Amino acid sequence: MASSSSARPWKYDVFLSFRGEDTRRSFTDHLHKALCRYGIYTFIDDRLRRGEQISSELLQAIEESRFSIVIFSQQYASSSWCLEELTKILECVELRGHKTLPVFYKVDPSDVRNQRGSYGEAFAKHEQEVYKDKLEKVLKWRNALTVASGFSGWDSRGRHESEVINEIVSKIRSELVDVSSSYMEGLVGIDSCLQDMVSLLHLESDDVRIIGVWGMAGIGKTTIAEVVYQRFCTEFEGCCFLSNVREFSQKSDLIDFKKELISEILGEANHNTRNFHRGNNFMEKALCSKQVLKVLDDVNHGRQLEALAGNREWFGPGSRIIITTREKRLLIEKDVDAIYEVEELKGDQRLVLFCQHAFRQAHPTKDFVQLCNHALNYTKGIPLALKVLEIQDVLRTSFDALDDDQKDIFLDIACFYKWQDKDYVTKILKSCDFSPEIEMSILAEKSLIAISNNKLHMHDLIQEMGWEIVRQESIKDPGKRSRLLVNEDVIRVLTTNTGTEAV
Repeated sequence: MASSSSARPWKYDVFLSFRGEDTRRSFTDHLHKALCRYGIYTFIDDRLRRGEQISSELLQAIEESRFSIVIFSQQYASSSWCLEELTKILECVELRGHKTLPVFYKVDPSDVRNQRGSYGEAFAKHEQEVYKDKLEKVLKWRNALTVASGFSGWDSRGRHESEVINEIVSKIRSELVDVSSSYMEGLVGIDSCLQDMVSLLHLESDDVRIIGVWGMAGIGKTTIAEVVYQRFCTEFEGCCFLSNVREFSQKSDLIDFKKELISEILGEANHNTRNFHRGNNFMEKALCSKQVLKVLDDVNHGRQLEALAGNREWFGPGSRIIITTREKRLLIEKDVDAIYEVEELKGDQRLVLFCQHAFRQAHPTKDFVQLCNHALNYTKGIPLALKVLEIQDVLRTSFDALDDDQKDIFLDIACFYKWQDKDYVTKILKSCDFSPEIEMSILAEKSLIAISNNKLHMHDLIQEMGWEIVRQESIKDPGKRSRLLVNEDVIRVLTTNTGTEAV
């Protein structure tokens, strides 16, 4: 089982467009918290807006969002920023498959559509004052209001706000399930894996179940967990996917993981760090009343499970915890309810996956049948190997074929920037006189990295090759290596003052 296409192309699930003076501390705030509570990644601009020019950050956030919720309130049309946002949203609807859901908050939808009432007053002011010499822009705004108000949405008048918010969240959740289902169509062999996982999860049961997903590196454990998470996360009160626990626990304190876990499940940030030092009681009190779906990806030590999964009493009735690992003994010691062993792809599945990556079609041409058979025998049904056809020493040949800048960027990502935001990494690399956009696209084409949800991804086997390349620069003396990635090595080099210009 493996993906034959990239994951979702957007960064945010929802973009909120609203007039801050009207709803920032009321309806919009409550809606934002409700969306976050269900794991719906939502962009909200909390800053006070000044000036006429909308920020490029907001325009980019709209482009990177799957849905927009536009909250039409009394003074929405008086804001040029709001109107520019709306114009951009409709552009994305037309060109990017974006979807818009309007909320008419204490306003008549016909007033928005026909620019009457407070909307008429706002446009009269636009046309007579600031924009009297830019009437073409004002006309575009009028058209945007007319079009957007015609979409199916919610009229809040005469209704409880909580009722409207619940309906909005339910709508978004169901839409995201449909989207994740379409994403599954690009995954070879996923249907049977999903069926097996569903049978082990017993979603109809109110007990707390812990399921292990076990198999060798590159076999598809993380992909299975991701698909299950995308398919069912909207059915839980809170959800969290903690990626690559093994790697991050080497670099960070497990308290950081606890903070991330609580923040994602509760939809809140900036928790008081002291609470996490109080021990597991805090975790239990925070989660015991919630039905949660939690994935711990790539666990390799019992202390990680103790800190992040504790025991079943931590979680509310109906909760499900999924653990992916290469270490079966950890699952046995944890006394999980079931272990799903990920198997190699079968013959036909191997061929489809390999051909999709090699030829961008499901079957090989006549001239390449022999090559395909050789590749399938070599990779033995391991999805990662089928996608990159490089293991251990073979992986090194792709690295050696890179130019110096590409090698440096590859090693930087392997050592420091995996899972980081692509824009953030691009800014850092540009400051070092690299051309990261070009070089990262080349690395992606060579299957050395992947970019999904604007995050940089790299498979464990490929990352470990990068680590080994750095280690081989100086096996016995970390101070002579180009990069230091283990805390012990950093401390050793600093305390002994053995760093060189190579670092």
